[in-house]
Amino acid sequence: MRAQAQQELTVRGVILGVLITLVFTAANVFFGLKAGLTFATSIPAAVISMAVLRGFKGMTIQENNIVQTIASAAGTLSAIIFVLPGLIMIGWWTGFPYWTSVLICGLGGTLGVLYSIPLRRALVTQSDLPYPEGVACAEVLKVGGGEEAQASAVAEARAGLHAVIMGSIVSGVFALIVATRIFASDLVRYFRIGASGAVTGFDLLFSFALFGVGHLVGLWVGVAMGVGALIAWGWGVPHYSALSASTAATATLAHDTWSHQVRFVGAGTILVAAIWTLAKLVKPVAAGLRSAFAASRARRAGTGAALPRTEQDIPIGIVGAAMVVCMIPIAFLLGSFDSGGVLTGHMTVLATGGLIYIVLMSFFVAAVTGYMAGLIGSSNSPLSGIGILAVLGAALLLIVGIRASLPAAADQALVAYALFVTAIIFAVATIANNNLQDLKTGQLVDATPWKQQVALIIGVTAGALIIPPIMDLLNHAYGFAGSPGPVREHALPAPQAGLISALAQGVLQNKVDWSLIGVGVGIGVAIIVIDETLRRTTRGAHLSPLAVGLGIYLPTQSTLMVVIGAVAGWYFDRRAERRTNPASIKQLGVLLASGMIVGEGLVGVVIAALVAFSGKDFPLALVGDQFADNGAVILGTAMCALVILLMYRWVARLRA
Repeated sequence: MRAQAQQELTVRGVILGVLITLVFTAANVFFGLKAGLTFATSIPAAVISMAVLRGFKGMTIQENNIVQTIASAAGTLSAIIFVLPGLIMIGWWTGFPYWTSVLICGLGGTLGVLYSIPLRRALVTQSDLPYPEGVACAEVLKVGGGEEAQASAVAEARAGLHAVIMGSIVSGVFALIVATRIFASDLVRYFRIGASGAVTGFDLLFSFALFGVGHLVGLWVGVAMGVGALIAWGWGVPHYSALSASTAATATLAHDTWSHQVRFVGAGTILVAAIWTLAKLVKPVAAGLRSAFAASRARRAGTGAALPRTEQDIPIGIVGAAMVVCMIPIAFLLGSFDSGGVLTGHMTVLATGGLIYIVLMSFFVAAVTGYMAGLIGSSNSPLSGIGILAVLGAALLLIVGIRASLPAAADQALVAYALFVTAIIFAVATIANNNLQDLKTGQLVDATPWKQQVALIIGVTAGALIIPPIMDLLNHAYGFAGSPGPVREHALPAPQAGLISALAQGVLQNKVDWSLIGVGVGIGVAIIVIDETLRRTTRGAHLSPLAVGLGIYLPTQSTLMVVIGAVAGWYFDRRAERRTNPASIKQLGVLLASGMIVGEGLVGVVIAALVAFSGKDFPLALVGDQFADNGAVILGTAMCALVILLMYRWVARLRA
């Protein structure tokens, strides 16, 4: 094992990891903006790495671990889309300035790595936290990650790669056909209810990527999102549309009611759910950190022998120096934020206060998100709650510290500054949320921590370079819901960014209808009670308050296919239990779903580029509106269902 460990941070591994990172980042950005969800990339990246490096001499588990460590930046740093689009939604930016956005992502992400290094021994080595995703990824690597792997493990890795590739091809091809309008993109119906003028409806998007997301998040998260959609469109839209007495067309009234009223009910539910989730973790976070740091101090007071390779982090002196180096350009970014604008005379105070807030808040969120990732997994960690707390803290400090000395015209600039500071802190949180999970995987496969930490910085850098142009492309092609200017028919919801920017405006400009948020808070409290009751009285059943809030807040085109995917994935796993190798079949289902997301995500980015450069909504259209509105709907519905059925049957037989 010692000889193998020397083959770890290799040039070929870095190149492969960066390539996978770029692919997964593009897919994650697109669907994060579209559905408010991102997907974990560690396991798919590990499978791809094992299959590709199998053809090279000297492949080791540790080298494959480096590849997945780099690639995991795609599932983490791309979560910056939960904050950064808010600057466009409030009208401060019209696009994403490339180098400014790169520095926000890169510096914040690097700080996330650096802040988590002192926490590794506390939260990984000397902790009994389960780290569910890190352990699962380690098991995958152990199965087929080394040159000595058995033939059965090699076959399993090859089957996993086939599942990822086939899922990508099928979902990508389907998305291309949808772009030609031969298949409809969705099934949409809006209708009146009774004589009160109430309206409701649904929009089922034929998206294999959203279906794959549903498979990955699982049955109960899918059910919770379905409950949220039912609250929104079974009660919220009919109730508020009936009160409006509007004479607008049915579809227009339904959309406006959801957009201007029901969405803020969902925001209230998300707010109380995020705070509740974080509140539940305060006690275990504090207790865990106290005991872990005590154990760490005891260890340092012991023998002075050199640490073994598997306990070697980046030296703490280098970590401290790197933090200072990162803070210098961050201070410059803060100081030049509103150069020549209404805040110019106050930028010294704002930059100093902002830098202190970033330094202190970043360490707090690194510790909290790292602990949450260890407790419930990085994919389930409520990062949106961290964003909400960070932006509320920034907004309140601005009110206390400087708001009274500024004219009313400075409100928008203050909101933008609060979002700007929050974006840097959020980048720290996303990487810290993932880094310790990766280090747990490394601990289980005998990896070298400092090499993993260097690998993650490489992944952060690659992700930071590619995220801004992808966001800019999608902004020009589709726009974001709620942004100033003409309403875009296919605007991306970017739900978390919309919520966080709305909260910043609500605090600093008092622009939020707090009564609607209050209704949402009441719904959230009720869901929390139901969720806690289910968890205590049933085996496995629960109703995630955050997922219910997302179901209310997101349009049905972003939720219904996720719900269907969650139910279908549950049924697929139930069927797999009847086979002789259920674990292998279930894993192939996960990889197939991951491939669906990647394929459609990449094609979606390409089509977005065509839309942006051509100026046409349907640059690949082969049929006219008459067929697209009728025959294409039937074809799209039938083919979507048929292809999903055939794909599940195929993947279940891969390891029969």
